[in-house]
Amino acid sequence: MTIQDLREALTKNIRDYGMYIALFVIMAIFTIATQGLFLSPRNIADLMNQTGYIAVLAVGMTLVIVIRHIDLSVGFLAGFLGAVSAVMLTTWHLPVLLVIPAVLVLGTLAGLLTALPVARLGIPSFVASLAGWLIFRGLLLSTLSGTGTIQIADPTFIALGNGSIPDFPIPQVPNPSGEGTVDAFLPGLHKLTLLLGLLAVVWFIVSDFRNRKVKKSYNFAVIPNDMFILKQVFVASALGFITWNLAGYNGMGWTVVIMLVVVVVYDWVSRQTVLGRHIYAVGGNPEAAELSGIGVARITMLVFGSMGFLCGLAGILFASRLQSAGPTGGTLFELDAIAAAYIGGVSAAGGVGKITGSMVGALVYMSLRNGMNLMGVDESLQYIIRGGVLALAVIFDVTTRRVKR
Repeated sequence: MTIQDLREALTKNIRDYGMYIALFVIMAIFTIATQGLFLSPRNIADLMNQTGYIAVLAVGMTLVIVIRHIDLSVGFLAGFLGAVSAVMLTTWHLPVLLVIPAVLVLGTLAGLLTALPVARLGIPSFVASLAGWLIFRGLLLSTLSGTGTIQIADPTFIALGNGSIPDFPIPQVPNPSGEGTVDAFLPGLHKLTLLLGLLAVVWFIVSDFRNRKVKKSYNFAVIPNDMFILKQVFVASALGFITWNLAGYNGMGWTVVIMLVVVVVYDWVSRQTVLGRHIYAVGGNPEAAELSGIGVARITMLVFGSMGFLCGLAGILFASRLQSAGPTGGTLFELDAIAAAYIGGVSAAGGVGKITGSMVGALVYMSLRNGMNLMGVDESLQYIIRGGVLALAVIFDVTTRRVKR
């Protein structure tokens, strides 16, 4: 493939590959600016854990935007549910195995409550979710009014946001340095993390090849073979690099595992099931979907209920990471989730967006925040830059849709 061919392929498929290019550029800039600190194993581990709860919210927000709606309540709903989990653990002394499902169910019900006026009364989701933003903000303050910030001490709960998955039991051999023992196989590396990373690379490659084969069977346009292989190499290298760094630190965190499970499940549902096809049909043309027998109101309720469920999960991960729940929990999470979804390729016009793209978008967005923090960028300037990134993502969406037309 010549440089000209590569340029033409990138131009035609810029919507699919723009986020990968952005991630590469951001990481390169911050690596140089921080003299390699950005790509250190410890910072990569912190970055992935920071991305977890935002990626979870971005997955749900992607489906909400796909069906041509928006949910502004997700930030304070996540903060409120995190506070509820803290109260259940510290005041009511309930076990973690009861607290987590209870919070997830409560989040689902809250999402359905937000969707009810949208699906049944035709109220714009902006207005309904803005009301939810105010309500959940009030509930968060009310929940913590008597105690203020609640410190969480439950080790199992804290491990969700700060702990790592256990490793395989490996036979020990004497340390060559003469002090203690080391693993007989790949000493200093987390073996289970390496295995999971390898499985992730294989899953991505097999899934991408299968999708390409399906598109070709229906005579859909696909990218050139050289460009396709280049994409495989780039993504596999990125996954391998992240996995190696995590394995060299403390291993893959539970937050990362939960995030990946959410992405895999939602990606499968959105691409391989009837429900997923109905969701995208509603986003593409709600009137036509209704006429074809798809219950638009039902799909709306399901998507918002799913968003509430993921808010509960994100609230748990956030409270676990901070080991506390405070009155400012969830502030601006909705902006982070929306920005991650748009950066990941979801269209403001609805009907377009990938779950895996939203995870990459969350990684791009959180890499930007993480890198600016490492450089000591003033917080006020960080907000300006984050707002600019969101605006650019929407402009990029509108521009690429016009070019395709």
